[in-house]
Amino acid sequence: MTNIDAITLEVTDTAAAERFYSDAFGLTSQLRFRTAQQPSSGFRGFTLSLTVAQPGDVDSLMASAVEAGATVLKPAAKNMWGYGGGVQAPDGAIWTVATSNKKDTGPVTRAFDALVLLLGVADVAASKKFYVGHGLAVAKSFGRMYVEFEGGESAIKLALYRRKALAKQAGVAPEGSGSHRIAVNHPAGAFTDPDGFAWEVTTSQSLDA
Repeated sequence: MTNIDAITLEVTDTAAAERFYSDAFGLTSQLRFRTAQQPSSGFRGFTLSLTVAQPGDVDSLMASAVEAGATVLKPAAKNMWGYGGGVQAPDGAIWTVATSNKKDTGPVTRAFDALVLLLGVADVAASKKFYVGHGLAVAKSFGRMYVEFEGGESAIKLALYRRKALAKQAGVAPEGSGSHRIAVNHPAGAFTDPDGFAWEVTTSQSLDA
């Protein structure tokens, strides 16, 4: 269970969402879309992040996201980890674009190194134990603060962070209720984690959606 094949986002308008993510970030095969059925309010408990090589790449992707219809939550700026910023997509999902470098070292590109699904959880240690029990290998772990798992051959990685800290990092209030409006597609069995995030078996239909 080391690979995440794709992320399914539940949205109001699937065609509009597909167009936004293609225009904003150049994402195609990494995301799937379906019509939202359950209500959701406030913070949905997760963020999605594109890690890139340099600040110029961050600026480029942030600009194209805003041009495609995203709202800026945190303008791109230097921070203790490097350089990055955050936006909210028209469907409500929160995205960050970040790099560990603080200076450009080459031509600006729109390439990204990884897409990270960062789940805001109530108990990082308990969720870490749950996912290790489901076959994930830990790549990085900082106590009860943050955990990142090995991604296998996939460009999509999973990480865990405390919910309130994740909301603060994203620039939104931590309160929220209802559906997360996200599902993780992977090759193994279907399950739901302690914080209500759903994992679904990848099928040919989900890959062709």
